[in-house]
Amino acid sequence: MLTLVSGGAASGKSEYAESLLSDTTHEKIYIATMQPFGKDSAVKIARHHALRAGKGFQTLERYRNLEELDVPENCAVLLECMSNLVANECFSEAGFDNAVQRILRGIEHISKSTAEFVVVTNEIFSDGETYDRETAEYIEVLAGVNKELASCADRVIEVVCGIPINWKEAV
Repeated sequence: MLTLVSGGAASGKSEYAESLLSDTTHEKIYIATMQPFGKDSAVKIARHHALRAGKGFQTLERYRNLEELDVPENCAVLLECMSNLVANECFSEAGFDNAVQRILRGIEHISKSTAEFVVVTNEIFSDGETYDRETAEYIEVLAGVNKELASCADRVIEVVCGIPINWKEAV
C-alpha cells in the first residue's frame, strides 16, 4: 500500500505519517532525505530524530539515487521528505534532466519490497510567488513527482493545521 502525505511547512504531516505506521507488525524503515547543510538543517534533523525515538524505526540516510537502495522484504517504509529528495536530485551532477523519471523509478524500486510505503511531501505550490528559473524548475519537478505519486497511490492525505484530510482512499 502506497500512501502520499502532503502538507505545508510545520503542518503536522511528519507526525501524522509516522502514526500511520505505529501499529504495523512489519519492520519499520525511515528513509531520511535531508542533507545536513548548516545549523538549521542539523536542528531540524535532530528534532525529527527525537520525534521518532522509541517508535521502532531503523533510519537510513539516503539523499539521492533511491534506485540503488535496497530495503528488507515486506517492510514498512516512511520516506521523509520528497521535497528534499527532489532538491538533492535536481541540484546534483545529474541535474534536472529526467529528474521526475529518476525519482519515480526509485520509488517503484522501493515499493517492490514494501508491505506499506508512506511518502511525505510538501505543498509549496499555492503561494503565488514568482521565482528564479532554477527554483521554478525545482517546483515543477516536485509537482510532477507529487502528481504521479498521487495518481498511483492507494491513499492521498493532506495535513492542514494537524488535521488530516483524505483526498483519496483505497477501496
